This record gives sequence, structure tokens and C-alpha cells, in this order.
Amino acid sequence: MEHEVPQQVKHKFFTPGVIVLLIIALNGIVFIAGRFLFGLGAVTNLDQQYPWGIWIGIDVAAGVALAAGGFISAAIGHILHKDAYHSIVRPALLTAMLGYTFVAFGVFIDIGRWYFIWHPLVMWNPNSALFEVGICVIIYLSVLYIEFLPIVTERFIGKLNMKGIFSFLNKPLDKLLRALDSGLSKTMFVFIIAGVVLSSLHQSSLGTLMIIAGDKMHPLWQTPILPLLFLISAVAVGLPMVIFESLLASKSFKLKPEFSLLSRLGNYVGPILGVYLSFKIGDMVIRESFVHLVPMDLPAIMFLIEMIVGVVIPMIIFLTPLTSKSVSWLFWASSMVIFGVLLNRINNFIIAYNAPYALEAYIPSYGEISVTLGAASMLILLYRFIVINFPVISLPAPSGVHNSNK
Repeated sequence: MEHEVPQQVKHKFFTPGVIVLLIIALNGIVFIAGRFLFGLGAVTNLDQQYPWGIWIGIDVAAGVALAAGGFISAAIGHILHKDAYHSIVRPALLTAMLGYTFVAFGVFIDIGRWYFIWHPLVMWNPNSALFEVGICVIIYLSVLYIEFLPIVTERFIGKLNMKGIFSFLNKPLDKLLRALDSGLSKTMFVFIIAGVVLSSLHQSSLGTLMIIAGDKMHPLWQTPILPLLFLISAVAVGLPMVIFESLLASKSFKLKPEFSLLSRLGNYVGPILGVYLSFKIGDMVIRESFVHLVPMDLPAIMFLIEMIVGVVIPMIIFLTPLTSKSVSWLFWASSMVIFGVLLNRINNFIIAYNAPYALEAYIPSYGEISVTLGAASMLILLYRFIVINFPVISLPAPSGVHNSNK
């Protein structure tokens, strides 16, 4: 078996695809600047009836769910000691770290008085679900950066070579990096466990937020078990997100995909989706909310697309041998789960929300869409930059190099 260790990917940064992403990112930055210079009203279609839109529904709620691969892979690789899956932990950690960074940024630009974003740090309200989400995201994001620090120390220990007037800093900084690496290696288990616990807490609390909406939310989604459904769906999408990201990275950097490893991960997805579907159907039967499918209006259609395309079809595919035999089937099944959870968060936070006294429906502005696409583009560009410059992706080890990523 070929030995692999995390390494920098030897690949050029700029490609035609990267240029396209840069243009999309710059377009988003223009509207972000407009939002801070001229206010939310100049860029968005938000108002008193619709105080949140796609920046919360997609950038925050969906972003938190799609970044779940970080705590899922950490739980599998470190807490359950499944050493075979260590190669996926670092890429998943990077995806989660960048994902939560942009979740925090999404909240920052969506808040009307953004300069008060620090208030939850000192003005606690333990009875608030929103406070729980906010404080957990802040702490978990800090934990993710701490978990990423060993990758930084590994990259620079023994390799600092600053020239000129800064050359005197090489030895002190190297000693600092070695001390930091030694300290983290002894305490990292604390941060890994904390990360798993914190992520589980705020995944479910996002569901609690919508329970509070009460009758303002469509009955197809409003349920007392919404926190549980949010948590299970986040767990369900964690592994497909790892698979999706790994296959895309392999394609982009012209690497051999870790198909055997990823297909084994896929074996867990079908049963998890089955659990989610069982809770969802059982809840609808108990509450008799299935009657709201009869009108076949927009909410009913969106609900059916979410459940059929995002849950039922990929569950069937993952429960068959197809994903163990074909990279394409594995990729598209994972993509459908990701689409399903993304649509679920859009449905919960936007489609299902019936704003009282609203005179017209909310439709996101070009500026809102530009910011969301720009943020996603920046995330992809940062991911590409980091894997090219830091040892994140596992590659065949050069002769004489041993794996220390245990």
C-alpha cells in the first residue's frame, strides 16, 4: 500500500477557473463595500417585514450545516480512532474553518448596526437560542483555528529563512513554533472534543430559532423536533461534504481520488438519511401536516423537491452498491445530499417564513446574490491558496518520509 502524508500540493494557483472566481469575488466585494458605506437598504431587499434573507438562509444557516464535515471527520478520525480516515481530517478541518469564517462574516454584514457585533461576548442572555448559536459559533471558530495551528507550525518549523533586517527573528520564531507545536500536541484532544460538542449544540439551536417563529412558519417545516432534524441533517451532510470536497480537489489538482476511502464513508450516509427520513415522516403523520401538500403551492413543491431529490433518491443510491463501484455515482449522490440540506435551510428560513403584514414576497436583490456568490468564491480561492502552501492534502510520501499525522 502506497504511504501518504499531508503535503503542499504542487500546482499553479492561477487557472481560467480561478480568474472567473476572482471576478465573481470582486463583484461581491463591490456590493459589500456598498453595504457598509450606504447601509443595508442600498444593497438588499430586506425591510421591516423581511429582516433576513439569503445572507442568513444560505450564508449562515446553510453554511453552518455544510461545514459539519469538520466535526464529523474529527469525531471519526480522532475520537473513534479510525486511523484509516486520518487523510480526510485536515481537508475537512480546512473546509470547516473557512466555512465558519464566512458564516461569521455573513452575520457581520447582515447586522444593521454591525459595530455592535461584539455585544454577545459581554451581554449574555442564557435564555436566548440566538445567543447560544452566536456564542457557540464564536467559540467553535476559535477552536477550529487552534486545531489548524499544528498545520502552520509543521509548515514553518525549521524552514524560516527571513533575509535582511528580519533575519535575527528566525531562531526566536522557530523556538516559538516548536514550543507551540509541543504544547498543542499535548492538549489537542481537549479542543477536538470541545469542537464536536460545540458544533452539535449550535446545529440544533438553529432549529430552535425557527420554533420560536411559531405560526409565522409553514406547518410543513414547523415542528417541535426541528432542533433534532437540524442536527441529524447536519450529521447526514457532513460526510457527503467531505466526499464532494475531496473529489473536486482531486479533479482540480489532477490527483488520484481516494475512492476506496471515500466510498467507505459513503456507506454511513444512507442509514443516517434513513434515520432523518423516519423522524420526518413520523412527525408529519403525528401532526397530520401532510395535508398541507394537497394545494401543491410553492411551499409544497419546494418541500417535495427537498425530500425527494435531497433525501429519498440519494438514500437509495447510498444503500446500493453503486457508490462503491463508481466515482460518478458517489459524487452525484453526495451532491444531492448537499443540495437537499442547502434547500432545507433555504426552505426553513425563507420559503416557510410567512412575514406578518408583508405586502409583497421577498426576492433577493442582485446585490445580495452577488455578495453570497462572492463569499463562496473567496472561500474556494482561499482553500486553493492554503492547500498549495500548507500541508493539508495527503499525497504519496517522498522516499524516507514517515507519516506523523496520527
